[in-house]
Order: sequence, then C-alpha cells, then structure tokens
Amino acid sequence: MKKLLTAFSVATLILLLPLEAEAHGGVSIEDDNCILKVAGMRAHFTGYQPEVRATQEFCEDIPELGRAIIVIDYITPALREQRVEFRVLRDVKNRKAAGRYEDLGNAEEIDAATVVKMPAGIYPRGTLTFDHVFEASGWYIGFLTATDPKTGKVEHSVFPFRVGVRHYGRYVGAAIFSLGLAGLAYYLTSRKAAKSTS
Repeated sequence: MKKLLTAFSVATLILLLPLEAEAHGGVSIEDDNCILKVAGMRAHFTGYQPEVRATQEFCEDIPELGRAIIVIDYITPALREQRVEFRVLRDVKNRKAAGRYEDLGNAEEIDAATVVKMPAGIYPRGTLTFDHVFEASGWYIGFLTATDPKTGKVEHSVFPFRVGVRHYGRYVGAAIFSLGLAGLAYYLTSRKAAKSTS
C-alpha cells in the first residue's frame, strides 16, 4: 500500500507542475495571450491576486473573486506618448472570449457597463496600475483607448477575460492518468513481490 501511495504522489506531482506553469510563464512575447494590440502598438495585461495567489500572474482568467491588481505595461515605446484610458467592463452582451470593440456599443452603453476606469492620461513610465475588487464572477472586457495628442487619432483595443472561474476539468485527465500510473506501479511491484516469495 505504501508503494501505491508513493507512486500516486509522484505521478500527481509530475502532472500538476506543468498545469501551474501554464498560467502564464514561459511564453514568448509573440505567443503571449496577454497582449493588447492597439493599431501597431502593443501593451501587456497582467492581473495579480496577492492575498490569495501570492505573486502568480494571470491574464485570460483571474481565478478568484475579490481584490485584483491590474497592470498594463507598454511594450511599444510610442504608447508612452499617447493619451491612454483603460476600463474594465462587464460583458453585458455575453460575447465571452469573442468580444470585440464593435460589441461594446455606444458611449452610453460603454459607460453603463464600466466597473472601473483609469482616467485618460499620458503615462510616460509606460505602466498603468490599479486595484479593483471583483464581486461577481463571469466575463469582463479590458478596454484600452489610445489617443494621439498631436493628431487626435483614436485607437481601441479590447481584451476579454474571466473572473472567478476555475478550470477543474483540466485536472480530471491528470487524475485519471495518475491513478492509472499508480495502478500500473502497484501491479508491477506486487507481481515482483509475489515472484520473490514463491
């Protein structure tokens, strides 16, 4: 029984380590799903939940309700010269991951769906940071507006993400595989033990 428990524990650890790493780290900037694209410019969206998830980064999903720190880091230096406004909106039209700028509606609809708004301004250090307490789970849309102060040209970017949604399904395969591996290890070790006693 002790061998079975050891085999199960090792198999589970081996399988769960990559699942934690996939939350964000290890992706190249080209493959990064956390990138906001604003015309030819790019910014990086990161969410943190220090009270419940320490220093773990999130972008497509913020797993817990409650306080989140949202950080927008400009990748393209030209964004530092733009007048940028950032909002988080409830996905009132239920577009989920397919949400686009056209789905947000007119200015009144955008204002009505807004749960938090960073004032428009020029951020010369290239970082926008704000705290928000998410009280309802579901889909939200990060909405960045960049205005060129010289020309007045306005560009928009949207970034759908979920809050308070856990992915238990991804652990089912790991659990089944772990149980199968543990069963195989138990079978092989018990067979070897049976042969040595006969």
